[in-house]
Amino acid sequence: MTWLYNEILYRPLFNVLVWISQLLPGNDFGLAIIALTLIIRGLLLPLSLATARSQRVMQKLNPRIQELREKFKQDQAGQSAAMMALYRQEKVNPLSGCLPLLIQLPVIIALYQAFLAGFKPENLNLLYSFVPRPEFINTLSFGIITITAQSPLLAVGAGIAQFLQAKITMTAQTTSPQPEMAAALNAQMVYIFPIMVVVIGWNLPAGLTLYWIATALFSIGEQLYLRKAVR
Repeated sequence: MTWLYNEILYRPLFNVLVWISQLLPGNDFGLAIIALTLIIRGLLLPLSLATARSQRVMQKLNPRIQELREKFKQDQAGQSAAMMALYRQEKVNPLSGCLPLLIQLPVIIALYQAFLAGFKPENLNLLYSFVPRPEFINTLSFGIITITAQSPLLAVGAGIAQFLQAKITMTAQTTSPQPEMAAALNAQMVYIFPIMVVVIGWNLPAGLTLYWIATALFSIGEQLYLRKAVR
């Protein structure tokens, strides 16, 4: 399994990352991180669209689901059968939204590891024969950011981007009813998670906080697009 993961995801992503950096002015590895992040997220956009559509259908069915839960409160088997009948009638699979997330997770992990590997010149041995091998990895991005060093400024930027993403996501979730405790927890996480991002990003190489910012900004644009695309 480890060999398959390395050869199917990790190594190809690492090669693409190095290849992109060689095409950019100054062989800017930080800019390559942003470019590859946006490319990967763009390719996964159809999966996100499928997830959003599935969630929208489930939101519309939520009142009927609540009715069935109340009707069969004392009969778990009857409740399950009634819900399955409802899903079949409406031609919806409640688990369909999970598949895109399961597919994206290993890709995101491999992408993250490819960024880490790119900081280490010895990992250039992983390059395919047809990928030009750089003499060294240029660790200076945009002429001012050393991507292998910590950057408190980028860590704060990542926290701000995460806060904006969380606010937009929370706004989308208000269209569907939530238990009071869950709603309160989500409201707290809007502020707590960005603070955690700043704390974690404070000790990470700047290249990884660049990745975090690019991912958050893409997610913001993706959420805004999905609101219009999914009706």
